[in-house]
Amino acid sequence: MAFGLSSIFVITIFAISLTNLAPVSLVLARKPCRFHAIFNFGDSNSDTGGLSAAFGQAPPPNGFSYFGAPAGRYTDGRLLIDFIAESLGLPYLSAFLDSVGTNFSHGANFATAGSTIRPQNTTLQQSGFSPISLNVQFYEFNDFHARTQVVRKRGGVFEILMPKKEHFSNALYTFDIGQNDLTAGYFSNMSTDEVKAYVPDVLNQFQTIIQYIYNQGGRYFWIHNTGPVGCLPYVMERIPVLAGQIDDYGCASPFNEVAQFFNRGLKKIVEQLRKNLPHAAITYVDVYSVKYSLISQGSKHGFKHPLRTCCGHGGKYNYNKNLGCGAKVNKHGKEVLVGAPCKDPWTYVNWDGVHFTEAANKYIFERIVNGSLSDPPTPLNMACYRN
Repeated sequence: MAFGLSSIFVITIFAISLTNLAPVSLVLARKPCRFHAIFNFGDSNSDTGGLSAAFGQAPPPNGFSYFGAPAGRYTDGRLLIDFIAESLGLPYLSAFLDSVGTNFSHGANFATAGSTIRPQNTTLQQSGFSPISLNVQFYEFNDFHARTQVVRKRGGVFEILMPKKEHFSNALYTFDIGQNDLTAGYFSNMSTDEVKAYVPDVLNQFQTIIQYIYNQGGRYFWIHNTGPVGCLPYVMERIPVLAGQIDDYGCASPFNEVAQFFNRGLKKIVEQLRKNLPHAAITYVDVYSVKYSLISQGSKHGFKHPLRTCCGHGGKYNYNKNLGCGAKVNKHGKEVLVGAPCKDPWTYVNWDGVHFTEAANKYIFERIVNGSLSDPPTPLNMACYRN
């Protein structure tokens, strides 16, 4: 199969009859893409262990629904990137920062929880945002790209655990980042207008990173837009809004409007990238729509709790930023778990006030994998074709 060809090959021939020559079109379907690797960039929506490796493991009960123990993910099980890897027949991605038990032969994950596109001028302890912003993730990738080929030449286990040179050009490059750039502004007491004002700079930095990866041979890009941040308890609890700014489903409209503003800009950036990068196949994936639909119509799909947190403690949404999922307090000289998980996480959309449950992630994946929410409407397994 050749990458980069159009999705349908149309061959016109002439059928000879007794009276005329009639053109007949034969339509030959594409073969699915064969991605040998995935290289992922992002934040906690796709972090499979980066932040845990750098700053300490995501504590229990994270991971309990699927992995049975913490697995570097800030949810009870699998993330969208895990379902993407499964769908493409690849193992789950090892975090670039994790040196224990890692296998990079099928790609690497540079995402870390709390990451932003634009570098932050604070520490993780001060703000909760990761110092490993998207430009740092690219520096990691750049180093990884060069050094893995040197290491492979040692042979043996090194050759087995490192990606082949050609995997970088036929890999799928996935992105899920931007949410924290918006919340960082609000948490710094910026107004909605002030947050909107710096979005173009954030998107320009995103565009630059895509171009850098393209210059290193990356050709196939799968880019998620950002979700409805105004439906997340950690935002609604920290930044109160007026009653008239709450929509019919309990979400804070101003924050969702900023997310949509960001997404409109991101889509324009993607359109420009398609013009600038003639050999790239770039798919823009509207995860905002499916996430908002899940929250607004979740009861139709078995989700009884669209906004309330599964794993947390107290408050309207079972969320407390000081006593989060897995939090313990000392009572009478004994540690007591107060940030306990719910017994039925498959009925919850939100896991810990910030991140979705595995059940919600699976629901979202099943609705984006066929391309119906993408521009162009490209299924995941056809994302190597440029339209």
